[in-house]
Amino acid sequence: MWSMKWGKVLGKISSEKKGQISLSTQVTRVILGIVLVVVLAFMVSGYFIIARERLEYSKRESESVLKTLSGTIGSDIERYKELSRLIKAEDRLVTFLRADARRVDISMINDARYGVMDILNVTEGVDTVIVIREDMIMLSTNKFIYKYNSELLNSEDWRKDIYEGKGKAVVSLNSNGIIENAANKPVVTIGRAIYDIESQNRTGIMLMNISGSIFDRMLSALRYNDICILGDDGTYIAGNRKYAEFYDSSFNSEKTVHKNVRDSGSKMLLSGCRVSGLPLVVLKASDYGTAGTPVRVIVVLLILLIIFIFVAIVIGTFIRKNITVPVYELSASMDRNKQSGDLKKIETRMPNSELQLLESDYNDLIDHVNELISTLMEKEKILQRAELRVLQEQIKPHFLYNSIETIGFMALDAGADKVHDALETMGSFYRNFLSKGGREIPFSREVRIVKDYLSLQKLRYGDIIDDEYDIEAEAENFIVPKLILQPLVENSIYHGIRLKGEAGIIRITGRILNGALHITVRDTGVGMDREQIDKILSQNQNDRPSEADSSFGLWGTIERIRIYCGNKDCVSINSEVGEFTEIEIIIPDRGRTGM
Repeated sequence: MWSMKWGKVLGKISSEKKGQISLSTQVTRVILGIVLVVVLAFMVSGYFIIARERLEYSKRESESVLKTLSGTIGSDIERYKELSRLIKAEDRLVTFLRADARRVDISMINDARYGVMDILNVTEGVDTVIVIREDMIMLSTNKFIYKYNSELLNSEDWRKDIYEGKGKAVVSLNSNGIIENAANKPVVTIGRAIYDIESQNRTGIMLMNISGSIFDRMLSALRYNDICILGDDGTYIAGNRKYAEFYDSSFNSEKTVHKNVRDSGSKMLLSGCRVSGLPLVVLKASDYGTAGTPVRVIVVLLILLIIFIFVAIVIGTFIRKNITVPVYELSASMDRNKQSGDLKKIETRMPNSELQLLESDYNDLIDHVNELISTLMEKEKILQRAELRVLQEQIKPHFLYNSIETIGFMALDAGADKVHDALETMGSFYRNFLSKGGREIPFSREVRIVKDYLSLQKLRYGDIIDDEYDIEAEAENFIVPKLILQPLVENSIYHGIRLKGEAGIIRITGRILNGALHITVRDTGVGMDREQIDKILSQNQNDRPSEADSSFGLWGTIERIRIYCGNKDCVSINSEVGEFTEIEIIIPDRGRTGM
């Protein structure tokens, strides 16, 4: 069920956003990737844990077996050492060792042999006992199965370690090399230097050879078929002979040594250690089977894996329900808004505060955009009304031109040259004023309109008006809104200079500063106080003068300039009552023309 719903959401998002990977797909991939990594990690770690636990189990088992077996072997050797101590005290053997060489005969030797054999009858496993007097006269309980190395026998090397024992039992292998079993069977030798109990003089050496068969019987009784007993020189003594080939000197340690070896292609663990105080090494082979498998650990890991997968599914479902699906619904609502063409608020129920905040921000943005549109529409309406007022105050161009031209010719025929000049000026004014109906004109043409207008006003008011111009050449081609100077100049005449009752000057300047056109219109009229200036510059409709609807007016012209420039601070007024009024306009560069 979860996968079907998830698939539907993925289908919707992919169909809406082709060419892009949706958040749902990304989350699914991440979760599946994490699950896959965890499963692989579980399998790998489980494999290594099982392998390690099996290895550790085999090591522990081998160490336990080797420890027990080494203790058993050590105990048996101690028993044979005690037996050798009893043998060296046997009366007939003591007589044999004390006797003068000239008195020793076969009968004495046999008596001593029988004495030794009487003691050996109470035990088993002793292959032979050899007693060698200081004068090299010897006896053996089983001399016919051994071959003697006469050259080595007569040397001192083989007996050196026995002499150093000072009568204590010294364990070695194969009679220290002086005799060799005719059947090539390995033996463990217990050697003692024999001292006379009365004189404390050394009287000979005893060698007790213990057959390796006792170790075979021991292993058989314990049912060990994976044990091999060797000498510390690698000599095979008892047990499974095939493991002897894996022996090396590293096993000559009383601490258990473990090595991985292969037997017939199968990997196994070979463990070995030296029997404490003895020249014997015990090896044990262990297979890597199922023994030691940590079932409880595997069960715990499986439970943790199942819990993790369940948590991953829960997290995926939570993300789908609370993030991806709501985001998709939010996007779908926005798309519906876009397709309808209406900027409306969306009303989609969001499951958490973060998405609710996103929805709220979107709705606030819609409100703000609608406000901006309303403001722009209102400004456009104001601009259109201003332009309509301009058009309404323009009489029909062709009729006006024709009428002025006809009246001019009539005045010229009647000899009224001044009337003719005035009509020519008026015609020039209206030609520039109308400007082919365009909204924007070069600043030089705007200045010509003002000059023609003032020429006409001078015909009416005489010498009370004087005009001055300071226009940079670079400013002449700067594009400005049409008819922004004439209303300002008209305001200077009617509300400034005329009211003062004396001649005045209107000065117009134009300069380029920082890429913008700075225009100033200054008159020497009655001036204005701060309250009048604030009211004229105010954008509050309540401050709009009543004459703004019936004529161009200063307020309406400033509003047109602000709309054109997109900046309410593009017009400033500086004035001193009774002295002057100066209006500055800053128009940004919106293109130039060579007209």
